Amino acid sequence: MLIRDRLDVLFEDEEFACLYPNDGRPGLSPGRLALVSVLQFAENLSDRAAADAVRTRIDWKYAIGLELEDPGFDHSALCEFRARLAEQEGAADRLLQLMLDRLREAGLLKAGGRQRTDATHVLAAVRTLSRLELVGETLRAALEELAEAAPYWLAPLTGPEWAKRYGRRVEIGKLPGGKAAVTTRAEEFGRDGQKILTAAWAASAPSHLQRLPQVEILRQVWVHHYYWGVDGCLRWRDGRALPPASLWFDSPYDTDAHYCVKRDTAWSGYRTLFTETCDEERPELVVHVATTISTVQDIELTDTIHDELAERRLLPAEHVVDSGYI
Repeated sequence: MLIRDRLDVLFEDEEFACLYPNDGRPGLSPGRLALVSVLQFAENLSDRAAADAVRTRIDWKYAIGLELEDPGFDHSALCEFRARLAEQEGAADRLLQLMLDRLREAGLLKAGGRQRTDATHVLAAVRTLSRLELVGETLRAALEELAEAAPYWLAPLTGPEWAKRYGRRVEIGKLPGGKAAVTTRAEEFGRDGQKILTAAWAASAPSHLQRLPQVEILRQVWVHHYYWGVDGCLRWRDGRALPPASLWFDSPYDTDAHYCVKRDTAWSGYRTLFTETCDEERPELVVHVATTISTVQDIELTDTIHDELAERRLLPAEHVVDSGYI
């Protein structure tokens, strides 16, 4: 209610014109979808619940400027709108900046005062893999890509048993035989993967194979998890001999997702730092968001947060943080 009373229209459709083509049939108002996304986040609602709120709640209809009898829209429009924001670099940041500009014009936000910053973890949209599953799934992903890019080149390198090992998603439970069985299976994956890498880097191989994304990921994962023994054979690394967590990743489908532990929380994904105002006489407003890989420590972002708040003319007089930022 306060948004509509003090700000009228928070987001204009013209501000999102760069996200849409200039031909075709008219679509849903992107300004309204943006405001619904903000309200959805504020109330921690799913897409379905947010779409239901647009249809049934008078306060939401008032905030986004809909008639009472308006039927709203399908919930899938919200994820499609977020996808458009994600596809264009900086679009989500511009959305926040537009909102901050409107709030400043309305007198609800200004520099000075108190602000607080804290980090939260963001889970990557990937399934949890053991190291053994990671190398197997990485090889499978590379084989899938090579089968499309160069099927005739790949066929002589694979045998009938490869279809059984890599024909479907690699899922490995507890192996009988313990650590020795894991090492045996891992080195079997290692030999198969090295066979592909050696062939891809051979002088007779098509040069574009080395530039395929999953082939490059395969190369990196093999560097992370294998080494050449003194006998000239490829060996499985001990867990204590792995590179730092900031270098190796947990899924071949999201190489920016890293494993991290912060106090009692362990996760694979990202770290997001929120800065919000906390003056008693004004509403609490998020004024800055920074998302990094999970292994970046809070102290590394302190100066960046201050610099970007200064650019927005929103530096606080007092900044409340925990010891991790100091």
